[in-house]
Amino acid sequence: MRIPVLSMIGGRSPMDGLMEHYNQIEAAMSLIHDSLLCYMEGGATCKDFLTLKGELDNHEENADIIKRNIRNHLPHSLFMAVDKTLFINYTRAQDNILDAAQDALDWLNIHDASLAVAIRGIGLAMVEEATRTVELLKPALEGTIKLVHTDTINRQAVKEKYRAVREQHKVVRRLKSQVFSELYKQDMDFKSIFQLLHFFERMNEMSHNAENCVDMLRAMIAR
Repeated sequence: MRIPVLSMIGGRSPMDGLMEHYNQIEAAMSLIHDSLLCYMEGGATCKDFLTLKGELDNHEENADIIKRNIRNHLPHSLFMAVDKTLFINYTRAQDNILDAAQDALDWLNIHDASLAVAIRGIGLAMVEEATRTVELLKPALEGTIKLVHTDTINRQAVKEKYRAVREQHKVVRRLKSQVFSELYKQDMDFKSIFQLLHFFERMNEMSHNAENCVDMLRAMIAR
């Protein structure tokens, strides 16, 4: 049996560190959208692309520091409110969200490709929906932390937040198929298509990692 001693005596819980880590991810989401706009339009429509990329890299570095700090200060398994292995795996899955975002901008930075109008609209839509998946992870995480520590929040309401993330990822998957189909219709050189395929694949991966996170959160509250 696990005894959440830290919660009972008012000490800092490792679960609180997950929100600090998520805050870095949340701050990076708007940078993804702005970076794609910058890549497509350039000029005065946005900040310099490399500036945006540098800001996202800073968030990723900060998130890594927080993740290491969380892991290095975990209490003994007996005193954790959730399974330690599951907790560590969750930190990895949540960190992978930001890693995928960073990889996405790395792909955009490789080569200047011209996006057709048909790709721009649906491409931006996919980015917006992928970041929406990540945004929906926040209330799911907040609800889980409250449920694990106090058990005063409605369990079914928390499960609905998990379901919202899963349903949102389905939207992203459908858009990914449409984007890929549209890309192959374009009269573009291979390296441009290859580059953009990887960028949008990383967007799907970002959303998928958020879905993986809620699967682990669900396991944390399992009775």
